Amino acid sequence: MLSRLVFVSGHALKNNGSFGACLVQASRSFHQSSQSLAPVPPLPEKGGKVRHGIFPEELFTLLYPKIGVTGPYMLGTGLLLYMLSKEIYVINHETFAAASIGAVIIYGVKKFGPSVADFADKLNEEKVAKAKEVKDLAMANLTQAIVDEKKEQWRVEARQMLFDTKKNNVAVLLETNYRERLHMVTNEVKKRMDYQVALQNLHRRMEQEHLVNWVEQNVIKSITPQQEKESIAKCILDLKVLAKSTQARATA
Repeated sequence: MLSRLVFVSGHALKNNGSFGACLVQASRSFHQSSQSLAPVPPLPEKGGKVRHGIFPEELFTLLYPKIGVTGPYMLGTGLLLYMLSKEIYVINHETFAAASIGAVIIYGVKKFGPSVADFADKLNEEKVAKAKEVKDLAMANLTQAIVDEKKEQWRVEARQMLFDTKKNNVAVLLETNYRERLHMVTNEVKKRMDYQVALQNLHRRMEQEHLVNWVEQNVIKSITPQQEKESIAKCILDLKVLAKSTQARATA
């Protein structure tokens, strides 16, 4: 009966084109709105509190101010009795099959639920541990990359200082070469000037020697043999007089 009702309702909704267009338009507006760009809140690890296995606690909390504490139970019972009395829902073999299947499901959940939950939690913890390990490894790699990048930036800054130092060294080397060449040119010029001075001194000395020799030769040539004899005799006489005076001074 329920399956037939659902089938009839679904067929009616399928034939209603305006309702389908509204759903499409609503889905488009939802996916294209600014809300789709908002961060999605994380899913809770555990479900909310429920009653009787399927009824959420929020439903009872919502109905308490209106119909009291026993109101939700009376409302559920009244709806069930209304559906049964009006034959909206007819109890047949499908009801017993659904009850049997529900009982089996409830028994399976109660019996194997904790072990399956522990197994699922274990798998989840392993996945979380692997994801955390990958995250930690990625964070370590990124941290090391940041450190390496900062080191490379520091090296780039130090490279600029190194370039400045090399420029200064090249400038000092060029200045040293300039000073050395200037000193070499000064020495060469001094040597040439000293050579010229020495050459002039040599010419002057040779001229003086030549002049002295010429004068001496001319003087010698101008002396006659008679004058030479008289000069020798005069020298001998002067020597004798000088010897006598020296001897007399020695005896005195």
